[in-house]
Amino acid sequence: MKKIMAIAALALAVSSCASIENVLNTNASINQIQPMTTVASNEEKGLVTLRSNHSVQVTANTLKSLIESKGMTVFASVNHQQNAAGVDLTLRPTQVIMFGNPKAGTPLMQCEQTVAIDLPQKMLISEDAEGRVWLSYNNPEYLKSRHNIKGCDEVINNVSMALMNLSTAATAK
Repeated sequence: MKKIMAIAALALAVSSCASIENVLNTNASINQIQPMTTVASNEEKGLVTLRSNHSVQVTANTLKSLIESKGMTVFASVNHQQNAAGVDLTLRPTQVIMFGNPKAGTPLMQCEQTVAIDLPQKMLISEDAEGRVWLSYNNPEYLKSRHNIKGCDEVINNVSMALMNLSTAATAK
């Protein structure tokens, strides 16, 4: 069940990505992917979470490079830690990368237009209290349920696979 949810989540993040074929061609095999959730509640929240072998900054930089190499656009990179420091507050390293491409996102919105509220895709990279780094994104199966998407399983599956490949490549050794 976790693999199915992880695959689904990957698909949705790519729904607003460039050519899904390019993302699917990442060297990761779905059988090699072992998503690790920080707590069971992440599944309840509709998130797929993988542990990164790198710092938040290295993971974010790698992810942005991968996104761009696949022909997608990075729309924004939000450094919440830096923003907190700007108002004299502290926060562990926390970044959100927003990305996508209409060639992948539009078919999902054609299935159910309300999914546009969850696009472009977003990936959160954060450091926990123990110094471990995690990459999280919305599970496409969760979004399928949230938006009552019907008859678009192939689109959801493609997005899931692409998101998983991106996230696995960004967090790998």
